[in-house]
Amino acid sequence: MLMSTQDQDANVALDACEFWLTLAEQPICKEVLMPHLNRLIPILMQKMKYSDVDVLVMKETEDDHMVPDPNVFHDDLLPYVLQILRETLFHQDWVTKESAVLALGAVAEGCMLGIIQHLHDLIPYLISCLSDSKALVRSITCWTLSRYSNWMVHNHENYLKPLMTELLKRILDSNKRVQEAACSAFATLEEEAGTDLVPYLDIILKTLVEAFGKYQHKNLLILYDAIGTLADSVGHYLNKPEYIQLLMPPLIQKWNSLNDDDKNLFPLLECFSSVASALQTGFLPYCKPVFHRCLSLVEKTLEIDAMFQKNHDQMDPPNKDFLIVALDVLSGLAEGLGEHMAPLIQNTNIMRLLYECLKDPMAEVRQSSFALLGELTRACFMFVEPCIPDFMPILAENLKLDHISVCNNATWAIGEISVKYNQRMQQYVAILLPQLIINLNQTDSPKTLLENTAITIGRLGLVCPDKVAPCLNQFIRSWCSSLRNIRDNEAKDSAFRGICTMITANPDGVLNDFIYFCDAVASWDNPEESLKNKFTEILYGFKNGVGEENWQHFVNTFPTILKERLSEQYGL
Repeated sequence: MLMSTQDQDANVALDACEFWLTLAEQPICKEVLMPHLNRLIPILMQKMKYSDVDVLVMKETEDDHMVPDPNVFHDDLLPYVLQILRETLFHQDWVTKESAVLALGAVAEGCMLGIIQHLHDLIPYLISCLSDSKALVRSITCWTLSRYSNWMVHNHENYLKPLMTELLKRILDSNKRVQEAACSAFATLEEEAGTDLVPYLDIILKTLVEAFGKYQHKNLLILYDAIGTLADSVGHYLNKPEYIQLLMPPLIQKWNSLNDDDKNLFPLLECFSSVASALQTGFLPYCKPVFHRCLSLVEKTLEIDAMFQKNHDQMDPPNKDFLIVALDVLSGLAEGLGEHMAPLIQNTNIMRLLYECLKDPMAEVRQSSFALLGELTRACFMFVEPCIPDFMPILAENLKLDHISVCNNATWAIGEISVKYNQRMQQYVAILLPQLIINLNQTDSPKTLLENTAITIGRLGLVCPDKVAPCLNQFIRSWCSSLRNIRDNEAKDSAFRGICTMITANPDGVLNDFIYFCDAVASWDNPEESLKNKFTEILYGFKNGVGEENWQHFVNTFPTILKERLSEQYGL
């Protein structure tokens, strides 16, 4: 296989590489390959170079899959790679240098711990490669640097700012391939840096807006993603008049130039969803046409789907991507505009359309529909309230774990409705709570689902304690474990108020798992005063109930850090 990988016949060499890929997925891979890495790595890295023909046709295959999976070998791979990189990374031949930069990016994820000690020297050199005279070197360097962006964002002056400055230049590069790579890399940097980019928003936005005038079809899609990711990353910091004046005119111009059935509308709509959410009330001047167009997209798609259901043989099904992305934009509007959404909704059929979407057989449609329902509940509950008898059975049906994202959004929406609908939720506890408890006790479920489920159970318990508290012993341990690591916020506050109300109603329900409640209480950094008083009341009530001697015996079973936090915060 080592010989075949070096074969002059490209098809033979590719088949050999498929063998290495297949082997990398097998449990025996590390044991089998480790003795041969010293021969295999140089061969594969040699094969990562562009051939003369590749260079002539500017072939777009970036074969980082040629490197054995670093997630199998981790830092064991590094000595072999570094030995070759020392000879190739600074090579005068640009093809050799390009392959070395590619290899450095390929091993980033699996070898990060071992390579960190070398990054102080490597990163400045890579940033300088962004100005290389060869476009292929510039483009692959963008990708490689993006692989190390998580490490760079912690040092603004030495790494983040220089990288950002050079990537912005490459976004405006004259070469389309470099534009694409730079824009994608910058989106990755945005995700990692988050609000660390706020001081640089002016130059970032000016660059992205200038790119609108340079980019053609394919790269425009990547530009939309970069703008949407920026909005997600910096949030409300984007809501400044000078930023809005920079960003919105070119977006609106593109918006007006596309027909409703143009597939290029998808990425632009996704971008609008993020921007609307970030700009909040700053989006008000643009919200009316966006709202009505999205509502029209939803209605048209549902109409075509209804006709298709009656005439399967005579017409094609609708492209429901239009429906999904329109629902997402409406969610972004509701999240950003809050109560200002009400005048838009007034005298529209949005709730009837949402009802149809909630029942759609496609999971992705239901996922986006439940997200919109939750956002509308938060923004303008008066429109949701009359529909709850129709909506709640559908929500209950979607709590099963068949589609995690659907279940997650339905769970979240139920929690938001519970806070607004108050005691009237009692009639629905029987169809909601059993499945919520099952889901919470599935400890291998995604963290976000467990957190949302715990919050929703807490909120149900807050408004319907008599219905939920009797089941406390079925979920209290999982509930506390799921919420102990989330940051202090409004949702956590309401959920903990609910659990306190339930413990007061059914103290025996927490008796066997009280240490978990203590741990969850200690996870708070700064609870609101009235909530802290509830914690104090329950903690001291338990202490007084068991007596000082039993309490001390109980506390002695606590981890040291838990004892210290309870002592510091509650004097226990």
